[in-house]
Amino acid sequence: MNTGSTRPDGSLLSALMTTVTTRTVEYPADGLTMISHLALPAGIERRPAVLIGPEGLGLSDVERRRAEALAELGYVALAFDIHGGRYLDDPEEMLARCMPLLADPDRMRDIGHAALEALRAEPRTDPDRIAAIGYGTGGAIALELGRDGADLRAIATVNAVTTGRPGEAARIGCPVWAGVGSQDPIMPPAQRDAFTAEMQAAGVDWRLVVYGGALHAFHHPPVDHAAVPGVGHHPQHAQRAWHDIINLLAECLPVPE
Repeated sequence: MNTGSTRPDGSLLSALMTTVTTRTVEYPADGLTMISHLALPAGIERRPAVLIGPEGLGLSDVERRRAEALAELGYVALAFDIHGGRYLDDPEEMLARCMPLLADPDRMRDIGHAALEALRAEPRTDPDRIAAIGYGTGGAIALELGRDGADLRAIATVNAVTTGRPGEAARIGCPVWAGVGSQDPIMPPAQRDAFTAEMQAAGVDWRLVVYGGALHAFHHPPVDHAAVPGVGHHPQHAQRAWHDIINLLAECLPVPE
């Protein structure tokens, strides 16, 4: 049990001294045992809930802190695992697992639905009021949940303006927000254009924010990415993207007074 929680940048949420309870949640997916991080707000009543998907490296304290920050705001939050409890800090190992995964929408959907069901199984979760946010690979998984027709109130993705199989974006039934760095070589302008064309053709309520001068994974602290070309932390845009996501949740998934 934690008194107070930390913002994604690590500072104390001193203004909101509610009590957040955290625990690990294990469940099978993709042939692995996933070990995810659940954060619960104070109280006993049901609350709107948020899935949080990690970068390709895997679940880290960055996503765990984001779950706790959302719990401080009154959400049930599950930061979900994608590598069976492992954190792949070797770039070659990470790419060897993530590239085939990103090329396989059904695998991504299986991982996403398993996490979604784990979140729905939590008694504090309002099963009719769930959003999915994600970063990199986790963002691609959130989008695939939408393309598979999952009942979500909002989808937010950072560093993952990925496109899906033809026509399936029409199954997205909620607003989609996407954020990307203008200098991201992994999600270049052509990829952004393909993503927005897909969303527009499908009639999705979408918005895209391009953060000027930011690289890939600009939201993530620099320690894990210092030696990876095209990747870099941008503190100002990291905070702006987080605030944009919070505003999306406030619009689409407001917490009851």
